[in-house]
Amino acid sequence: MRSRKFLKAEQAPLVWDAPGLLAGVDEAGRGPLAGPVVAAAVILDDQRPIRGLADSKTLTALQRERLHDQILAKALCCSIAQASVEEIDTHNILQATMLAMRRAVEGLRLKPTKVLVDGNRLPTLDVLAEAIVKGDALVKAISAASILAKVHRDRLCEQLHTEFPHYGFAGHKGYGTPEHLEALQRHGACVHHRRSFSPVAAALARTAVATLVVEAAPVVFATVETVHLDLRAAP
Repeated sequence: MRSRKFLKAEQAPLVWDAPGLLAGVDEAGRGPLAGPVVAAAVILDDQRPIRGLADSKTLTALQRERLHDQILAKALCCSIAQASVEEIDTHNILQATMLAMRRAVEGLRLKPTKVLVDGNRLPTLDVLAEAIVKGDALVKAISAASILAKVHRDRLCEQLHTEFPHYGFAGHKGYGTPEHLEALQRHGACVHHRRSFSPVAAALARTAVATLVVEAAPVVFATVETVHLDLRAAP
C-alpha cells in the first residue's frame, strides 16, 4: 500500500506573468470638491532609471516638478487622462476615477503586457491587470504615474485660480479646506465645482434659498408726500 506522503499531490508554483512591458497607473484628485480627476499611466525604461521615485504625497512640490520632467524625458511612454466634473457628478467619483485610469492606459503609445494599479480596484482593461494597495510607495512605475497625475492636476488648479481667484484654487487645489468652504459659503459654487459632493450641494442649496427669498420679497413703494404751495400774492 502506498504511503499517504506518496499520495499527497504537490503543486509547483506557476508564474502567470508573461514577459513584456509593465505599466503603472495612479490617480490624483478623488477627494477635492472641484476640478477633474486625473490619472496617469507610465511604462518606465529599465535602461534609464530615475532616482527618487516615491509616492507623490511624500514629495515636495519642487521634487515632484523635477521628477515630472525626468519621467517625461526618460520613460518609454506616458499617458495622462482625466474624467470631467460632469462625469464625476453623473457616474460618481469612483466610476469617474476608473474611467480616467482606463483612458490613461488606452492612451499609451506602447501596449503593456501587464498593468499595475494603485489601490484595491481595477478599471476595465483589455490587458492583464493587478491592483496593489499602497502601490505608489512600492512600485516605481506607479510612483511615476502618481507624480505625473499630481503635477498635472496641480497645474490645472492653478489655471482655475486665474479664472476664479476668489476661491483660492492655487493654494488648496480644490480640497475642502476651511478657506475653500468659507469661499463656497460666500460666493456659492462655480462651474468647476462637483455638485454631487455634499459641501458643494449645500452651497448650491443656500444660493437657491437666497434667490427664492429675494424673488418672494414684497415690493415696497415709497410714499410720495404732496406739498401744496399757496402762490397768491400777499394783500
